[in-house]
Amino acid sequence: MTLQICNLVPRHILERTFVPHLLLPVLLLLLQAWRGSCHPQCLDYKPPFEPRQPLVFCKEYSKFGCCDLEKDGAISVRFYTIMENFDHSGYVTCGRFIRNILCQECSPYAAHLYDAEDANTPMRMLPGMCGDYCTDYWQQCRYTLSLLLEDLGSPQQFANLTAMIEEDQRRFCNFLELKDKQYCYPNVLTNTDLNANLGLVREDPEGCLEICLQEVANGLRNPVAMIHADDGSHRFFVAEQLGYVWVYLANGSRIDHPFLNLTRAVLTSPWAGDERGFLCIALHPRFTTVRKAYVYYSVSIKREERIRISEFTLSTHDDNQLDHSSERTILEVVEPASNHNGGQLLFGHDGYLYIFIGDGGRAGDPFGKFGNSQNKSTLLGKVLRVDVDNNDDGTPYSIPSDNPFLGEKGARPEIYAYGVRNMWRCSIDRGDMATGRGRGRMFCGDVGQNKYEEVDLIVKGGNYGWRAKEGFSCYDRKLCQNSSLDDILPIFAYPHKLGKSVTGGYIYRGCQMPNLNGLYIFGDFMSGRLMSLKENVTTGEWQYNEICMGRGQTCRFPKLINSYYKYIISFAEDEAGELYFLATGAPSATVKAGVIYKIVDPSRRAPPGKCNIKPSPVKIKGKLIHFHPKDEFVINKKQTTTPTTPTTTTRTTTTTRKTTMRKPTPLRPTRKTTRKTVLPPTTATTTRKTVLPPTTATTTRKTVLPTTATTTTRKTVLPTTTATTTRKTVLPPTTATTRKTLQATRKTPSPTIKATTATTIKRTTSPTTVQTTMATTPATTTPTGYRSTIMTAASSRIAQTPILNTPSTRRHGKPHQYPPNTTTQPLTSSQPPTSPSISLKRPQLTSARYPERPGALTTPQMPYWSQKPTGSPYKPQRPPVNTTLPKTQEEMLWLGEKLDNTGEGNQIYKRPRGRGRGHGYKRGRGRRLRVGSVRLVSADGLSDRGRVEIFIRGEWGTVCDDLFTSRAGTVVCRQLGFMTALAVMKRAALGEADSRVRILLDDVECEGGERSLLECKRSRVGRHNCSHGEDVGVICG
Repeated sequence: MTLQICNLVPRHILERTFVPHLLLPVLLLLLQAWRGSCHPQCLDYKPPFEPRQPLVFCKEYSKFGCCDLEKDGAISVRFYTIMENFDHSGYVTCGRFIRNILCQECSPYAAHLYDAEDANTPMRMLPGMCGDYCTDYWQQCRYTLSLLLEDLGSPQQFANLTAMIEEDQRRFCNFLELKDKQYCYPNVLTNTDLNANLGLVREDPEGCLEICLQEVANGLRNPVAMIHADDGSHRFFVAEQLGYVWVYLANGSRIDHPFLNLTRAVLTSPWAGDERGFLCIALHPRFTTVRKAYVYYSVSIKREERIRISEFTLSTHDDNQLDHSSERTILEVVEPASNHNGGQLLFGHDGYLYIFIGDGGRAGDPFGKFGNSQNKSTLLGKVLRVDVDNNDDGTPYSIPSDNPFLGEKGARPEIYAYGVRNMWRCSIDRGDMATGRGRGRMFCGDVGQNKYEEVDLIVKGGNYGWRAKEGFSCYDRKLCQNSSLDDILPIFAYPHKLGKSVTGGYIYRGCQMPNLNGLYIFGDFMSGRLMSLKENVTTGEWQYNEICMGRGQTCRFPKLINSYYKYIISFAEDEAGELYFLATGAPSATVKAGVIYKIVDPSRRAPPGKCNIKPSPVKIKGKLIHFHPKDEFVINKKQTTTPTTPTTTTRTTTTTRKTTMRKPTPLRPTRKTTRKTVLPPTTATTTRKTVLPPTTATTTRKTVLPTTATTTTRKTVLPTTTATTTRKTVLPPTTATTRKTLQATRKTPSPTIKATTATTIKRTTSPTTVQTTMATTPATTTPTGYRSTIMTAASSRIAQTPILNTPSTRRHGKPHQYPPNTTTQPLTSSQPPTSPSISLKRPQLTSARYPERPGALTTPQMPYWSQKPTGSPYKPQRPPVNTTLPKTQEEMLWLGEKLDNTGEGNQIYKRPRGRGRGHGYKRGRGRRLRVGSVRLVSADGLSDRGRVEIFIRGEWGTVCDDLFTSRAGTVVCRQLGFMTALAVMKRAALGEADSRVRILLDDVECEGGERSLLECKRSRVGRHNCSHGEDVGVICG
């Protein structure tokens, strides 16, 4: 194997550095540059793996490391080639040193040993050794250093290079030693703390499984579903709540025209929390031959809301588009309310279509004596199973002969299971790849009412208890005590302190991340938690573990991120079995805030070559829109120089964020939502190729050069017997400079090395002429030999601009979690403020699926989500926030609905129009602000959203959210040039004002046509009964 050449001390420094005291500052600077925690990583920037076949040469890494059998063989060949230069005594003495050094390419910590964890920093030529080991190596075999280096470039070059330091133990070990005593060789192998769980999914001190993410799509409007065709193309189809379905190719590109466009037929709205819309799509399991797709969406027919399941046929002229004229209605169900619409379609391994329908909405399933879910004469609150094959000339579907209630009087024959409340996202287990265990199991997340969310394993004829039970507890006590209930308990249920709207997930059965096999991964839409369940095969019980984002260097791999948008709408599985989830930062069907994330385990990967796929070609009609990620990769993030400030609760740490990165943070979606991340794409950062002179080659490894205008390519032989250099320089008429240097060399025989011309440098009295060519070429030319100036590289890593540490101010259960902003202080404070626990009265962010829940609870903030993914590579931790759930009317207000009755006790009057005292205020040079002018104050500097502030009597002040509805928000947005208000954000969701800012308006009620808030019905200016914790904000559009 050929390593890229770059050492801790670059060649051009060593060739001029003959004074020993100059090396120490260089090494100290470098030490500061790369000191820090490391993580298992290979030289190809990927996690280690277990080779498919045991290694023969570097046997100690057969269970877990960075070499497969082929690479192990290449190292073996290199070893024996080097050992041909030794006699027997030399072989015995030095063979173990050379073998151990060469085999460190197979170490699971190879990237750290070679200082290769960051592709933008210099890489070692040889692995970093511990001080004691380096001393032993120097004492016994120091003259073998040139043998280890000679195949990396010119033997003469490295012979002269090593000759300078072979006689000086301090220089020798400064060259080879890794100052990190925990991770240097061989200590890294014997450190029990480091290797206790090596290769397993990493856990934080509280047992949270640490994973990373890869962004695969963004700019989506509430992505509610992602499916694949299982046709070898590895395409995936993404459905948006608005009614679009898009086709993405295996390379991440999107076809510019939609696979399906039902936006004219779909019933939905832009308001946050609206559960209606396009909810799911399923392709026929034999899609390549049957060419049919099935969709689930909301419609309104003569003001009657319905759920419609339709069938579409693939277009005859475009394999990436459905024939919109081929729609055939399979089933329609009348919805008594606008929430609890269910929304899952999937095909089981039996080939039948499964349809999951909610209980009809409202609170507590109030329909009939026992509710819809327990009533088998209605399709609401049920899991249906129908046969849609061979239906071209007959009825839209037939009933499978083994449906459990086919012969029961009064029962609908389509019913497969009942007693469900509002199942949101179900999946079929593919089964273990080796044994097939678990194949065909159906998992569903069922959204709860007031106390519990649950995960169910669906079986034929099962009664899942609603409304008698919620989770494991009784909801309707009379029904719960009915001995004939015979309900099936969930495999897992969690209380509302963890989350309030479960999003069902998948059992991982992919190839790329063997550690995750058999792990059921799911989430919660409201809290943003990622969670997992692992079955105990012996007892049948399921063990719960929370999932969080990897901290520190855990996710420092190419293209990986460690943050996501909070609102988890759905989970997905691609054709190869890899897992994804769909989230958004703005749960509105019209806001492009949705992102698709791939789940990545950074602790272990599959062996190279095992999971290779070759997508079948796809005929494209139209253009491709290439994917560009928007979030910053962890590997590109600069480490903060400001220490994090812990808060006073479990898993709490301040969020480190770059103040220079600004990203739109849209509204929150209906059921579950997506968070986004994007940065300019990076090119080939996963490989390093280095070629020494005289060959020139390109490399993906970024090199810091000593000058900004030129790249220097040198070919130099260094002196070893004198501390001075005689140079003879001749400048040709070209742009290159040829420098001739006369240098003396010496012969350094080793007692254990054979005297061969390949390894021995003869001492001569005549100097050797060496040419150094300096070409004026762009900085993109590949550096050769040792890396260019380590001083520049080290200083660039040390003198980084510090990233401001700001505490997380996002609040648990809110749609937009912006950091607080004031009108008197800028965001860029030199001292990071602390994040104490605060008790606030504010509304619970509720989905329209269950707006009826009252109650109070304390919920910690998630450590790994943010409204805008943070720029910190460290895992932000959750500060405690005491959350008091609001009344139903307040929840409806947050959703933009106007109350019919106003609050009592507040004096309200109509503000007369006209000019009055303080009508204008002069700011700047002659600029006057009109009384009633408004502005939106956003911590992120966004113009379309923020805390509402109004200008009255010569000052800016805030507006309380009491009685403030979407109509008042529209008045504000129209003043600012927008069409309407997409959402009204209450309880200071978009940030609180500073205490020095006055509250100027309260109890504002508008009709929508007013020119300013002063024309609306309101209390007197300056009179209020609220605090800044109730500052209102709006999102305009």
